[in-house]
Amino acid sequence: MKIRFGVGLGAGSPLSEFSRIVDRLESDGVDSLWLSEHICSDAVDPFIGMAHALSRTTRLKVGTSVAVLPGRHPVLVAKQLVSLAGLSPRRVLPVFGLQPARREERELFPAPQGRRGALFDESLELLRASLDGEVADFDGEYLTVGSARIAPLPAKPLDIWLGGSAPAGLRRVGQYGDGWLGSFLTPEAAGRARETIQAAAGEAGREIESDHFGISLTVAEDGIPDELAEAIHRRAPESDPRDLVADGWPELHRLLDGYVEAGLSKFVIYSAGAQPLDSFLDRFETELLPRQD
Repeated sequence: MKIRFGVGLGAGSPLSEFSRIVDRLESDGVDSLWLSEHICSDAVDPFIGMAHALSRTTRLKVGTSVAVLPGRHPVLVAKQLVSLAGLSPRRVLPVFGLQPARREERELFPAPQGRRGALFDESLELLRASLDGEVADFDGEYLTVGSARIAPLPAKPLDIWLGGSAPAGLRRVGQYGDGWLGSFLTPEAAGRARETIQAAAGEAGREIESDHFGISLTVAEDGIPDELAEAIHRRAPESDPRDLVADGWPELHRLLDGYVEAGLSKFVIYSAGAQPLDSFLDRFETELLPRQD
């Protein structure tokens, strides 16, 4: 499996620094840049950021980590993706999730009460049909399209990766996804998630490539910030934050070894704490680029 590392930008990454960061990653040979969906923050919008970053580079891959699909019209999303893929072949890495991490932003992606998961499934069906050029008289429970042929389609079909760690989310990856990008899971739990996804794919008559499993990780050089620890506790009350966030670079390497052993090969690395971004990038390149193969 090809081990790859990408840089993740979170909510605290200002627009004023974005172009410079993109240029540095391109010139330094970093594999990929990943943009989170944080509406009420200083972060760049992931789709706008992808377009801008791809236009400035020739090698850097750019992905969403993760963008919300339910609440967006899948045909419009498909058109955006094929346009980006046509302009920057093989460098567009879309990853979609169920809902924003911040509860206050969920109303910005409307879905019927208690039916967001069902809308996600239907949205994925329509998205995939659009990317395959097969939309004709799509009549679902939530979405209806008479005819919507997206063109031009990329020569190589786009891979659609999904996030999520709940049992229903993992089954969804197996049914609809081409890959998985998890988060806040121990290596052991991530390995079990991979097995669940592969089993669901097999039941659906599908196969997900063995190197299409990854996880987002955070490294905290000066200790895990209280805010991050509290967020982890809300999401996984039984978990110790030190099992999910690397408290320093040696700890990150230990976690990475566990994830690789569990069958994961793609990693998006975020920085937590007050360290300057350039200091994080310096250390990222020193520590992780030699681990790629």
